[in-house]
Amino acid sequence: MLNYIWSGLVIISITCSIIFGNTSNLSKALIDSGASSIELIFTMAGIMCLWSGIMKIAVESGFTSAIAKLFAPLLRPLFPKLNKNSAAFKSITMNISANLLGLGNAATPFGLKAMEQLHTLNNKSDTASNEMVIFVVMNTASLQLLPTTLATLRQTYGSSAPFEIIVPVWISSACALAVALILACTLNLKR
Repeated sequence: MLNYIWSGLVIISITCSIIFGNTSNLSKALIDSGASSIELIFTMAGIMCLWSGIMKIAVESGFTSAIAKLFAPLLRPLFPKLNKNSAAFKSITMNISANLLGLGNAATPFGLKAMEQLHTLNNKSDTASNEMVIFVVMNTASLQLLPTTLATLRQTYGSSAPFEIIVPVWISSACALAVALILACTLNLKR
């Protein structure tokens, strides 16, 4: 569906450009946006490589186990059926840790691994378990303490203070997570 919407917007833009005689502006925008897209890709790839490497070091140094122990009391009520020493629980805590640092791209491999491990523990393979639903909700509406990806984008586009948005990010992500967890837990109880 999104492909149709996107294609429609492009066709409407090109048509309006031709009708109103702005084809030179359209050509310039196409060329400029292509160049800026490549520049953005390289900037984001560098940040992703840096933080993915740091997360890999954290896994191999045992830091992940320490984080799992730190988060265990907070996550136990949300995942009561999971053993806190299980691989699924550790993957969940690493995903949450990466999301807390605003590293959604570095969190993705941990999230995929956690869902795979939760799926193996699920008795009904065609239906998501309560743990899977809660994890997806937490991953989607994640709390961000340090929005590094957003700050990188702001700095790339010329912000003089890329981290000045940190308090609004804390407030909005905490509210989103609270509402999402309340709804998910309430609806899971009715299943």
